[in-house]
Amino acid sequence: MNMNFIRKLPIPQELKKQFSLSDELIAVKAARDAEIQKVFTGESDKKLLIIGPCSADREDAVLDYVCRLAKVQEQVKDKLILIPRIYTNKPRTTGEGYKGMVHQPDPEKKEDMLQGVIAIRQMHTKAVEMTGLTCADEMLYPENHRYLSDLLSYVAVGARSVEDQQHRFVASGIDVPTGMKNPTSGNLNIMFNGIYAAQNKQDFLFNGEEVQTSGNPLAHAILRGSTNEYGKNIPNFYYDDILDTINTYEKMGLQNPFIVIDTNHDNSGKRYLEQVRIVRQTLINRDWNEKINKFARGFMIESYLEDGRQDTPEVYGKSITDPCLGWDNTEQLIREIHATLSK
Repeated sequence: MNMNFIRKLPIPQELKKQFSLSDELIAVKAARDAEIQKVFTGESDKKLLIIGPCSADREDAVLDYVCRLAKVQEQVKDKLILIPRIYTNKPRTTGEGYKGMVHQPDPEKKEDMLQGVIAIRQMHTKAVEMTGLTCADEMLYPENHRYLSDLLSYVAVGARSVEDQQHRFVASGIDVPTGMKNPTSGNLNIMFNGIYAAQNKQDFLFNGEEVQTSGNPLAHAILRGSTNEYGKNIPNFYYDDILDTINTYEKMGLQNPFIVIDTNHDNSGKRYLEQVRIVRQTLINRDWNEKINKFARGFMIESYLEDGRQDTPEVYGKSITDPCLGWDNTEQLIREIHATLSK
């Protein structure tokens, strides 16, 4: 093989033992998981916001953001559950660019994956310790998921991964809500096949072992828009798009049907301020149609401390990947959603 094996990294069990969770944190996660699960099963009428930076590029800014979010959570807890995005892996279409903290714990230094797996576990742990909010991450590499599996309350499978069998099968063994995004082509059949696979039992090879899963009944749809052959963004958060998604859910008879609207990416064309309009329009659609009100109960929003993006990490709390809403706009949007749901 044309690979240079640099060094052997600690396996997840070793890192979990070295950086173990206290009984208090284990209890916090169990309570959060139970509260979030009730939203998916319909036992709770609260709505979910999976919200935070496009990529977690530095611990201090991310923890600052999550602490601010925790204060707002306390004020909107009667209607909303906020799940901070702490995304430590960044998919790159061409393989170039910042790939996330697991690759580069310091985005201005060389890649160091040993320090990377340690850094992401420490950051996620600190977030829970400081705020009581368990977080979300993207499962970009299925073999890496277990480094954080005891910390996460939400997992996303991205648009470039949703068609991959290993991602689908590993998702079937995850015990928290796992969102499957539609692919960049916009083909909803691919996404729904992924949800079906994730909700059912699977037998497969994983990290050199034969494993069997029990299925994940909380696997669900994330609508993130698409790009056509001419490079044009095709949003799929509109009224008819959501109804089409609901129709497929009903035809397939999947468990716990649930739709999360991704307000950035191809739905916004990465015009980060458009996220506000997309949320507002979806809330109006929910008022018009009871099915949409029943099924579309979550938003995925990219936000950070400062508006926009930058190429290099010069401004504290400003994204170095996709553009994000800044904190002032984020807090205003969360309070607007809460006020709308309270009417």
